[in-house]
Amino acid sequence: MKPLDQWRKDGQFFEANGNRLAFWSSQKPNEQKPWLLLIHGFPTSSWDWSGIWPSLEQHFNVIAMDMLGFGLSEKPADVRYSIMHQADFYEALLERIGISEAHILAHDYGDTVTQELLARHNEKALSFSIKSICFLNGGLFAEQHRPRAIQKLALTPFGPLIGKMLNRDKLRKTFDEIFGPKTKASDEELDTHWALFEENGGKKIFHKLMQYIPERTTHRSRWVGALTETHVPMRLVNGGMDPISGKHLYDYYLEIVPNADAVLLEQIGHYPQTEAADLVLSAFFELHKRIGIIQQ
Repeated sequence: MKPLDQWRKDGQFFEANGNRLAFWSSQKPNEQKPWLLLIHGFPTSSWDWSGIWPSLEQHFNVIAMDMLGFGLSEKPADVRYSIMHQADFYEALLERIGISEAHILAHDYGDTVTQELLARHNEKALSFSIKSICFLNGGLFAEQHRPRAIQKLALTPFGPLIGKMLNRDKLRKTFDEIFGPKTKASDEELDTHWALFEENGGKKIFHKLMQYIPERTTHRSRWVGALTETHVPMRLVNGGMDPISGKHLYDYYLEIVPNADAVLLEQIGHYPQTEAADLVLSAFFELHKRIGIIQQ
């Protein structure tokens, strides 16, 4: 994983709908390479991808953004955080860079954002074309999502207090519960995750970010329909030990998605891209070899 100081230096910023958002992009894009959009999860940031970024750049021009309320991006207290708005910001980012088509690698909360982008793609209403999708652990199906107790509490009237009570030790406890038994996050990783979470007053808006949970139920038909109706090549790479969206999600995906392509990493937890980077890269590249993006 890249040191936080260097990650900060590599970041760029743009404004969309009056909000300041951080993003990272391949510094010397190669016209012969396709674009890969990385979409991070909750409650972390695009830094999650920094460990596999160099390997991804061997085959792709890579771009990522900290969504509104996450990482180095602005975290306003007076907005409604919506999956729909986050999808709008990705459209704005790719339009700014001039990207007309992209592959997607997404995780967790980012899976839901990707489902909204895919629904727009299927409707021919998206400003760029999605060429393929690789999902990591995430709540693709509202009925299969198993949120942690702290997430449920954050949706109650006590929500504003929950964020204030959060600290690094509580983050460590949560991460230890959702990571694989032999692939826990290092202290250095925890320090960086916590620093990025606290950035720009993140604790104050923690409960506001949780609106994605009821949104998944409200828009279940649209977002699951995006998966079942699309012709975009897709693969799920799933850490089976994840109590939130582990093997139960993998099994359900195989049942619901037509001609489902899924890979189960049995001993890995909720963050496959950091817990088992080599396995994730292998499964990801295998998808793109099969669809002819990477040479065999």
